[in-house]
Amino acid sequence: MTTHESPLPRFHLAVPVDDLAAARRFYGGVLGLAEGRSAERWVDWNLHGHQFVTHLAPRPAERAHNAVDGHEVPVPHFGLLLSVDEFHDLARRLREADTAFVIEPYLRFAGEKGEQWTMFLLDPAGNALEFKAFADDSQVFAA
Repeated sequence: MTTHESPLPRFHLAVPVDDLAAARRFYGGVLGLAEGRSAERWVDWNLHGHQFVTHLAPRPAERAHNAVDGHEVPVPHFGLLLSVDEFHDLARRLREADTAFVIEPYLRFAGEKGEQWTMFLLDPAGNALEFKAFADDSQVFAA
C-alpha cells in the first residue's frame, strides 16, 4: 500500500445541484464538510473521508418514495452512518439551521436487533439524505 492509499475503500458520489452557492452554505456551513477542489460548475467535499461532489445541473423532476416504518422514505437517497453522539450533534445543528426534515430524527427498533437512530432531509437542490446511528455498530448488516 502506498502512502496515498486509504486502509479502507472510499466511495465517490456526485449529485446534481441547481445552485452552487446554496450547496456551499448547506454542505460547508450547515453540515460542516470541508471543501476541496472546485470549478465553475462543481465542488468537491470531504464527506468523512469520502469524495462527494456537487455538480451544477437541473433539479430532478420527480422523486419516488417507499413506505418504511410508517414513513414515506425518499428514493434515491444517500448519507452516512455516524456514531450516536455524532448523530445527535448533527440533528442539533440541523435544527439550529431551521432545516425542514422529511422524517424527523427518531429511534427505530428500540431494544431490538438493529436499533438505530435515523433522520431524512433534503439539500437545497432536493437531493434526499439519510443519517443513521446504530446503538451497536456490529448490527449494521444484521439480518
